[in-house]
Amino acid sequence: MSHSITTMPDWGYLTTELVSYLQADAMAVTLAGMHTIEHEYNAQYIARHYQYQLPLGKLQLLELTLYLPYDTESVDIEAVRITAVKSALTWYKSLSSQDGDNASAGYEAMIFDIQLVGGGSSLNQDDNGDSANHSNSALQRLKHNFGVRYFLEDLVVDMSESMQQLQVFSWDDWYSIAAAVRTPCELWRFLAYHLEQLHQSAVNHIPSFESEDALVERFLQSPDLFAPAIVVDNALIKNEVQDEPNSALVAITLAYKNQSSTAQMYHQHMIQAATIWSQLSMQMIDTYGKKHITNSDEQTETPLAHWQQQLLDESLFSRHELIRTLYRHPKQSTALQKDGYVVHQHSYESLGRHYVLVFYSQELKGPNSKAAVQPKLAKIAQDVATRLPIIELHHVVVLGIDFITENNENFFDIDLWIQPVDAMTQRERQLTKQMQKLKQQELDKQNTPPASSVESGKPTKAQKEKLPQVQMSLTIPARKDKQ
Repeated sequence: MSHSITTMPDWGYLTTELVSYLQADAMAVTLAGMHTIEHEYNAQYIARHYQYQLPLGKLQLLELTLYLPYDTESVDIEAVRITAVKSALTWYKSLSSQDGDNASAGYEAMIFDIQLVGGGSSLNQDDNGDSANHSNSALQRLKHNFGVRYFLEDLVVDMSESMQQLQVFSWDDWYSIAAAVRTPCELWRFLAYHLEQLHQSAVNHIPSFESEDALVERFLQSPDLFAPAIVVDNALIKNEVQDEPNSALVAITLAYKNQSSTAQMYHQHMIQAATIWSQLSMQMIDTYGKKHITNSDEQTETPLAHWQQQLLDESLFSRHELIRTLYRHPKQSTALQKDGYVVHQHSYESLGRHYVLVFYSQELKGPNSKAAVQPKLAKIAQDVATRLPIIELHHVVVLGIDFITENNENFFDIDLWIQPVDAMTQRERQLTKQMQKLKQQELDKQNTPPASSVESGKPTKAQKEKLPQVQMSLTIPARKDKQ
């Protein structure tokens, strides 16, 4: 018989990023009822449970892989699917009852993978008894889907209960979703959206979506995708970190809301930026880790995964803004590139994370060169952490950026410093803001602006008009003009 076989999808970087949020090693799971399937269909299964602590909450993931002989009939495959999903639901209910109050603190999902084994070999357990031995067999992954109709018509379950439900995805659908949403925070919000659609379908008895691919596309085309960024943007204005809404955020949100032709262009830009930011983050953390290994080859007190999370916990739009800031550098004036400059940027996923991008000067021995500024990145971070008037501030990320051109190709060599920030009281923040205003008033009274430099100086009015996103002084903690 013939089966629809799936090809290896483009996973993107999200599955790699999730590793840094893993709380412990995967735990093998025994599912009630699966022993019968193994006996009746000459099958074998592997079930593993993963726990991820994402910034927005806990994600529990059950990976269930079922190995079946290649000549298994379609009707038997469907019977096995139903039994396997029911077994997983039973396990989930038991897990939820053990968790008690924590059961509603996150999302639970299952990835169900069916692999057909050819070559005439039987399915045997290895020496550990927990995985299949298929060294002499050809494995082919079966393409199958669930969708909302499956749970309304084929496997009827109560999706209207107040408790969280196990969200079931085929292997192919799960990685297709991961490749589409790109970031951990977008994955989290999609799971919330997916669960809401399942509940709505159960209440109305009408499927609210036909396929997972269609649902994730609808999710990514909605202007609601930018709701968290708008909240952060409004908070930045309220805290007087910026004067106006982010123009790029306004333009992209309107394009999505009006479903204009530019929305697809913006989406492609965000996808590209998400990939580039993921690559840069992995490289920066790898370099950062190598520089902070002690003589005894032990890591610093804070696990590197924590620092990695600070970089990876950025939404599609937030990554878009960070990458856009980097790639704007070649368009800056020759004078700025020669002298070096600073850009303040903020996370649009977390109000408490602030970025300081220090573009080194091109002069090898100048006061703003890489050699002069790189040792001061920690001091810069501490200074910004003290002066930034945001009570929610929890991390300042300083990027020392060396823009290199070789053989007509451009490269970024980036130094990283991440400074955790202790929470300040409201009174401390108020005093800090008052000091900033007094200092700003003194600067405004000066007739001659200081020289442009990384640690002193302020851009002239002409510079502000020409380069509104550039802030030349670290004595003012964040940009006061439009980014």
